[in-house]
Amino acid sequence: MIQYDLVVVGSGPAGMTAAITAAHNGKKVLVLEKLSKIGSKLKATGGGRCNLTNTLDNEAFMECFGRDGRFMSPALEAFDHNALTAFFKEAGVETHAPDGYRVFPVTHNSSTIVDALQNEMARLGIEVLCSQKVKALMHDDGTAVTGVSTQKDMFYAKHVVLATGGKGYPILGAEGDGYALAESVGHKITELYPAMMPLKTKETWVDTCRADTIAKVEMFVNMKKYHHLRAKGDLIFTKDGIRGPSVLDFSREITPLLSKFNEVPLLMNLTKGMNEEQLLQHFKTQIANDPHRTTLQLIQTLLPESVALELCKMADADPSLPLGKQAGTARDKLLKLLAWTPLTVIGHDGFSKAMITRGGISLKEINPHTLESRKLKGLYFCGEIVNLDGPCGGYNLQWSFSSGALAGKLGT
Repeated sequence: MIQYDLVVVGSGPAGMTAAITAAHNGKKVLVLEKLSKIGSKLKATGGGRCNLTNTLDNEAFMECFGRDGRFMSPALEAFDHNALTAFFKEAGVETHAPDGYRVFPVTHNSSTIVDALQNEMARLGIEVLCSQKVKALMHDDGTAVTGVSTQKDMFYAKHVVLATGGKGYPILGAEGDGYALAESVGHKITELYPAMMPLKTKETWVDTCRADTIAKVEMFVNMKKYHHLRAKGDLIFTKDGIRGPSVLDFSREITPLLSKFNEVPLLMNLTKGMNEEQLLQHFKTQIANDPHRTTLQLIQTLLPESVALELCKMADADPSLPLGKQAGTARDKLLKLLAWTPLTVIGHDGFSKAMITRGGISLKEINPHTLESRKLKGLYFCGEIVNLDGPCGGYNLQWSFSSGALAGKLGT
């Protein structure tokens, strides 16, 4: 019977960082991965480019996670974005922030990151066993963890880190099995929702606009009590809905609403924040420069032709006529639609297309200073398994690395 100081369940960024931190402190560490190879989801991160983190200070970073963001403070103090980039530099991976905000490996290849973590684990003598799915946590009458059992073996340790991730992209190993393990020792799991994903709309006109990306779109939920839910960024129309950075972020707010309501109405400003008055002034300036411009040509100074044509159709405006020759009702309706275009979200593809999971193990049951369970001594949680999720831009990966580094200290 081999006794380990630590068994890490899951080989994502959180699990590997926890293992490396513990091994640096002289601990005998075993990593168990249920897939045939490690770091599968990390390799797919950011379309394979791996946006590791961002350059925000810790306070601004935590604010982006909402009201529970401050839970992360001890983890970020232990291992922030500067520590992360320094760690990878020491491991031979150079990073940069081309836009001054998002941090990538200079290779823009996630395999660079997975290889560096794998090499560091090998250097430290960390044992890694793949194709080992953990079935149960072993413990001493519910007071302290004693190890884990898989479908094949039992592994003994006084410390166990659960870093199994959420439910997003089950094809890459995220099936939510860590939640069942946590529940088995008394932990509460909050409602789980797929997040960071495209959304489907009731309106079918989006199909004709799918070749176009709209920059700096502002949108909000057009429902009483939910007007405060807003997003801003690039948007892409798809065959049956919308995607793009703004949508990926906003989906974190939308999917819980869809579970309560069948539809979620949105209002979107596609014209870089211009209101009706500003739009009219913009068009007057364009007309002054070229009095023969059609309504379609005017709108095309702000939006792609496909979108302009659809908005004209909705407003009953003739795109070939000058704006001044449109019926007053059509012109007014067109300006309103340009200022705020309605769209109704009716669905999504579920966890199969979700990059992250909203929800997880209740933070009240985890010590933020160690990430140790308040229910079972020696059990730790890190990464996406806990009830914390952030927007696009390296937030969730930084949390994984930071929480892994803190959990791997094993309360010391």
